[in-house]
Amino acid sequence: MSVDEATTALALSLYREIARDDWARMAAGIPQPLTETEVVQLRGLGDRLDIAEVAEVYLPLSRLLSLYAQATKRLGAETSAFLGEADTTTPFVIGVAGSVAVGKSTIARLLRELVSRWPGTPRVELVTTDGFLHPNAELERRGLMARKGFPESYDRRALVEFLTDVKSGAVEARAPFYSHVKYDIVPDAHVTVRRPDVVIVEGLNVLQPPPAPNDVAVSDLFDFSIYVDADSADIESWFVARFLALRHAAFSDPNSFFRVFAELSDDEAVRKALGYWNDINLPNLEENVLPTRHRATLVLRKAASHAVESVLLRKL
Repeated sequence: MSVDEATTALALSLYREIARDDWARMAAGIPQPLTETEVVQLRGLGDRLDIAEVAEVYLPLSRLLSLYAQATKRLGAETSAFLGEADTTTPFVIGVAGSVAVGKSTIARLLRELVSRWPGTPRVELVTTDGFLHPNAELERRGLMARKGFPESYDRRALVEFLTDVKSGAVEARAPFYSHVKYDIVPDAHVTVRRPDVVIVEGLNVLQPPPAPNDVAVSDLFDFSIYVDADSADIESWFVARFLALRHAAFSDPNSFFRVFAELSDDEAVRKALGYWNDINLPNLEENVLPTRHRATLVLRKAASHAVESVLLRKL
């Protein structure tokens, strides 16, 4: 066994591995709060999420998250009482990490809807780390446009400051807004978070360790974290399929940054997508994203069908 394999095996020993069927049984007796229409509306392009997947995988996960959030809130209140202070419980923060095209954005949107249906967590906000990318002009200045999505392309300090505001109980915390049509930060536009019960933070690199020993990691400010995992060959096929579908969706918008790709033939589009995958997204996955998997509280393992086949839950 290589050093890397031994390290991976040691990290995975920290988890309970729960088969899909066993995990699904935890949903017994929980009513399905979403309709098929709502599931379709939440589903990202290329995802195969259906009502059964919601019921068997994400409904029990939302219940678990609600339990963690309520337990954390109780602990905060009890700590305040112990110290003789007023209760200053702050939002429960959930991180969602994983590769491009693995489905983490859909999962984050779905969890926002499901967690908000539980009595103890009615107010849930979702923030994506795309808003913390440096503006394109700054990336150009730094020579990083070809590495957009790599850790160095983000304003990590701004993200940490935003989450620090959230976790310190600030009345209002504001995150920059990113337009996928413009492929850039929108000046003077913001996502505003006003002390909800739960904040979900979704992004490629949210489980990255701090760049220096004395720095704060983004994940230091999470109460729970999820890594969406799949074989890289499967993610590649999902990425290519999504790129092909985007030609007739977002890429066809005359205002889209990617409008130039709308008229590509199938063969040209596949070659272009594979180029982006092999030159940018696969190296980022292997160098920066996948090595953070063991830092997650819970890992969702997807099969080639996009269905979750098992769940890894960190032992307390």
